[in-house]
Amino acid sequence: MSLLISTAYAAPAAAQQSPLPSILMMVGFILIFYFLIWRPQAKRTKEHRAMVESVNVGSEVVFAGGLMGRITKVDGDYAVVELNRGNEVKIQKAAVISVLPEGTLNSL
Repeated sequence: MSLLISTAYAAPAAAQQSPLPSILMMVGFILIFYFLIWRPQAKRTKEHRAMVESVNVGSEVVFAGGLMGRITKVDGDYAVVELNRGNEVKIQKAAVISVLPEGTLNSL
């Protein structure tokens, strides 16, 4: 039977390797993930939430559709934005991308 199948021999026992390098590599990956992805995203989310909370009547804003207007009414999570005289739309406050300095709309 050994004519077609070669005999298998056990390899000599290798020295036990320490699990420390693989643990350190995993910790390194976790730290890289935290500092390059998770932390900056959490910071941007916190800044956006603070900006949305600061929106009030009279604020000039740019919202997700690219439209600009002045907020005329705030109702919970929604705001009514006047795009121009007589045109008003109701948006979610979370759709606000940025708050413009006062008087920006008049200068455009």
